Amino acid sequence: MHRPKTAQGPHDAATPLRVAIQGIAGCFHDAAARAFYAPAEVSTVECETFPAMFETLDNDPSLSAIMAIDNTIAGSILPNHELLRRSRLTVTGEWKMRISHVLCALPGQTIADIREVHSHPMALMQCEEFLLSHRHLRMVEDFDTAGSARDIAAAGRTGVAAVCGELAAQLYGLEILQAGIETNKHNYTRFLALGHGAPADADDKDIDKASIVFTLPHSKGALSSVLAILSFYDMNLSKIQSLPLIGREWEYRFYVDVTFDSPTRYRQAIAAIRPLLSDFRILGEYREFKPDTL
Repeated sequence: MHRPKTAQGPHDAATPLRVAIQGIAGCFHDAAARAFYAPAEVSTVECETFPAMFETLDNDPSLSAIMAIDNTIAGSILPNHELLRRSRLTVTGEWKMRISHVLCALPGQTIADIREVHSHPMALMQCEEFLLSHRHLRMVEDFDTAGSARDIAAAGRTGVAAVCGELAAQLYGLEILQAGIETNKHNYTRFLALGHGAPADADDKDIDKASIVFTLPHSKGALSSVLAILSFYDMNLSKIQSLPLIGREWEYRFYVDVTFDSPTRYRQAIAAIRPLLSDFRILGEYREFKPDTL
């Protein structure tokens, strides 16, 4: 199973890799970190918010991080794009994970014993069809999926269940009453692995994807010219996300992901578009996530 190196270089397997996450132990960021860096042992550094996570990373260059950037249902997480751009961090890899929820509670109970279900509002919404099919269940919004599981276990609350990931249920000793309760079975989140340092060398045979950001002047055909050049050099645009520049009417910042077969053609494409762009930055060069490589 292929795993990218960290931005700091090859990792000493005897020392747990410290990875910052938004959320607490057992959350989906935690699960993504452990899956991405496997088989290395991971020690997560919990951060309450994404801005807090970036602040923590700024103060500790030994840390790596995992951050959600896109979801197949909710779309792009726009604030995270800007946090990454304003930081000095580099994208070192990506991980795509199916988001599957379980209903869990203290052992020895059945769904008939449960009266309340606690979780993050988004998780409750994603499992609404299942929860509404059990009319006796009252949905209670909480700050976090894994946090709901942790609090139920810590307080020894019976008659109360959590909607969370399987990892959280296992970590906090809860029994899974029903797995796969999400309505949409095609709910995937793409996570970015982040580290300190310059982007990887594009000559590396494992590098076949890059994330870049730039602004364009408000002139006719500016974006189409850039896209035409990327197409000429056989760059495949897997993502293009625009955000307006505050205070600059009709000007936009573009976040673009490209995949490629030839690092040489990729470098030629970057050299060709640079003169047309402002505020250009390579956020990272890394290996594209491909399920058939797992």
